[in-house]
Amino acid sequence: MSWLPGITTPFAAWFFALLVPLVVFYFLKLRRPRREIPSLALWQSVIEDQRVNSPFQKFKRNLLLLLQVACLCLLVLAAMQPFVRGGAETATYLPVLIDNSASMAATDDKGRSRLDLAKEEVRQIVEHLLSDQRVTLITVSDSAQRLTEFTDNRRILLDALDSIKVDEVPSRPEEGLQLAQALARTFDISTVRFYSDGNLPTRPDGAGKPMAVVDFDLPFDLQFHKLDEPAANIGITALNARKSDENRWDVFVRIEGSAAGQTAAKVQLSANGEPVGSPESVVLEAGQSQRFVFRYDSSDAASLVVRLQPDGTDSLAADNVAYLELPISRPLSVYCPTELVSYRHSLEVLSDIELLPQGEGDPQRAAYDLVISDQASDVELEASTRFFTGLVPEDVQSLVTVEEGLGEVIDWQRDSRLLQHVQFADMEVTDVPMLASGAEEAEFEQLGYEILANGNTGPLILERREGPVLSCFLLFHTDRSTLPYRVGFPVLISNLVSLAREQANLSDVRGASTGVLPPLALKPERDYRITGPGEFATTQSSDVEGILKGVAARAVGTYDVSEGGDVVRQVGASLLNATETSLHGVDEIHFRELTVDATTAPATTDRPLWPWLALGAFAVLLGEWWLYLRRPGGIPA
Repeated sequence: MSWLPGITTPFAAWFFALLVPLVVFYFLKLRRPRREIPSLALWQSVIEDQRVNSPFQKFKRNLLLLLQVACLCLLVLAAMQPFVRGGAETATYLPVLIDNSASMAATDDKGRSRLDLAKEEVRQIVEHLLSDQRVTLITVSDSAQRLTEFTDNRRILLDALDSIKVDEVPSRPEEGLQLAQALARTFDISTVRFYSDGNLPTRPDGAGKPMAVVDFDLPFDLQFHKLDEPAANIGITALNARKSDENRWDVFVRIEGSAAGQTAAKVQLSANGEPVGSPESVVLEAGQSQRFVFRYDSSDAASLVVRLQPDGTDSLAADNVAYLELPISRPLSVYCPTELVSYRHSLEVLSDIELLPQGEGDPQRAAYDLVISDQASDVELEASTRFFTGLVPEDVQSLVTVEEGLGEVIDWQRDSRLLQHVQFADMEVTDVPMLASGAEEAEFEQLGYEILANGNTGPLILERREGPVLSCFLLFHTDRSTLPYRVGFPVLISNLVSLAREQANLSDVRGASTGVLPPLALKPERDYRITGPGEFATTQSSDVEGILKGVAARAVGTYDVSEGGDVVRQVGASLLNATETSLHGVDEIHFRELTVDATTAPATTDRPLWPWLALGAFAVLLGEWWLYLRRPGGIPA
């Protein structure tokens, strides 16, 4: 970095040529008056006067000329727009990324949020923009939003800066970097500035310490400006409920504290606005967590709210409340044809299950929680969980065929929820799925299927998730295998029922996180008005199946879903993010090929000098006016 000032418009130096006509004008300005004199002896004084009015003597005696020369020089220097160089290289096009995720609302001991501190630093950049510099402002939370085009209009930039608010969602810096990369294809971008608290998604390194890793190739120089650490914080990071009895729920709450110091609070559970039991007290050392279990007895649907009442310092308010919607307690509705005797025997011994059909004349329902079938016609049945045996999905029939023979299982995913504690060793099948010639397992993944078990000739069990629907396919029929005679078969059915309960939100319910609301089952193809915290309001339509999805939830709070002015559903969104609550800030970001270190020092920007030079020229003009026009006796008679 050079200590010499920089020049923005060097061609303005040509205006120094105006000094020539200015001086010539003063040389031609001298006019001698005619006077009658009594003696020629006075001509000697006239000769001396000519010597005094020589060019160099005129410079010494004419203060007005010197003032106007100084004024012209100052104006020309101001037109050249010199500036004092900052700590970073001057960039013509500068994207400024501002982290506005939930942790940026955390405050310090003086009550200032980290977003406010970031705005102060960016404001300095905007106020000291040079004439050839352009800035665009981009906010980064779980998505990126470009607030302005590349501009040097300070009013536009400052208005956009003031409009930035915190999104109570986790941070994903790669979203903003990808947007800057897209801009680099159009503009000559060499530098990008990123203002953040360093509270980014992390993973453990070789020593077990968290490190921020971004899967991104940097095509520009990234300046990572990290803000100061906030005060201590305590918050709710997990909330879920599990059905322990027919009319009883166990509500699990996890409370975590930041590493800044000891924290304390009281925890209160409420159901439908009424307190459940007495508040629990919690005291956490720096970086510790604690789990609480509340009992709630009811078979009706309920809206649960867990609130923290911090005792002492708490720098983030968004994680002090969490919401959970409990469904109506009811049996799991399972459709299983009477021909599948082995399945029905395993299902009948399980509790809290409504097994259908109950007889030959029992009509089919519009929807079930779990469908188990070997009939292709039952694929159209509506259910959140579906299990088919002896069926090959239509979209994979070109990849696999079933032939008669003798096959066996050679590998399966032991950590799969469906196959937990199920042993397939030495199991034989007479329906042998054969992988088509030239087909590869990657083609199943492209279609959205996951292979849970492989045989010696091809895949045996497939799983696919389509939105809220989970489908499992046994490509062989269990009646033509030794599976029903093994101990693992009832275990398999028990795992399937547990999955179906979770899919139907009947046994394990988790609190919804901010970002996007969970899909809501409503009436098909209807318009719904969704209102939320602050002034949030939007209108969206449900699909042909009555699912309303993709509703943005940028703030913690309750969201009302209305139709025709009547509220039909109410959903709460919570922060529930341990990274945001911890307020932990990393000191470096690891990219694919390099590591960017954070700096906590404010960025030194280029500071223009032309306003001071223009002010100096105005001061010279004001002094000239006062000396020669305003001051009494300034102009001779």
